[in-house]
Amino acid sequence: MTLSRRRFITLSACALATPAWAETGRWKGYAFGAEVSLELRGAAGLIEADLQAVIGEIRALERRFSLYDPASDLSRLNARGEGALSQEMREILELSHRVHAVTGGLFDPTIQPLWEALAQGGDVKVARDLIGLDRVTREADHIKLGAGQKLSFNGIAQGYATDRIAALLSARGYDDALINMGEFTALGGPFRLGFEDPEAGRLGAVHLNAGAMATSSPSAMTVGGETHILHPKGGAPMWSTVTVLAKGAGKAALADTASTAFCLMPRSEIATAKQKLGLSRVYLVDVAGNLSSL
Repeated sequence: MTLSRRRFITLSACALATPAWAETGRWKGYAFGAEVSLELRGAAGLIEADLQAVIGEIRALERRFSLYDPASDLSRLNARGEGALSQEMREILELSHRVHAVTGGLFDPTIQPLWEALAQGGDVKVARDLIGLDRVTREADHIKLGAGQKLSFNGIAQGYATDRIAALLSARGYDDALINMGEFTALGGPFRLGFEDPEAGRLGAVHLNAGAMATSSPSAMTVGGETHILHPKGGAPMWSTVTVLAKGAGKAALADTASTAFCLMPRSEIATAKQKLGLSRVYLVDVAGNLSSL
């Protein structure tokens, strides 16, 4: 058996056995407004460089997409209404447009003015009228928002960051890893992951093998009296929790967007969208705490 030079990694996840040739690097900090703990296990003499590479990737993505940093690319775009289109933002927008189309517009990153109106006591009707991803225009290296629009990537950025870190670590030789940046990606596996509902508690577990898992629970947080997953068209969430599994590399962002939108969709429409998006499994928890799957 041939071992890669860095075989084991854990980011805010379960512990793995550390072979004699390995050492552990740990870091705690903040990313996208939340506390993050990070642990890598790998070859002695190399682990610190790997750890710093992951931290560097997290910081680079924050400079692109953080709403908490007024100097980030996203904050400047929201303030000015237009700006340069980075490769990372292009990739996020391409996936956003794809899921927006498949979900009938229920995944829409132009939701930010509505969030701000609810949080600050603004005019909710005016803010809701600003929603519409079709009004965002992109050229080769430039993006322009519709009048009054702002973007939020809260329904995709964590998944995208998970994918980017997984790709970085795979390129550095990790082949048995569980990455958790709010959503999960498994390199190798299987890893046993539980899923739970804010009201019903732990409801089960899945085995994740070379794929991604994302969970959304609308009632986990509220803003202005509404759940934090806002309906672009004025409806209400239909599910208490949605967990989405997707097979293959680079699928955490897709699972993230899908789990967000599926909270707002009836079961029949979720089944159709699941097939169109190529997802492997969807777990649904209704408001009574009943679990079902597609």
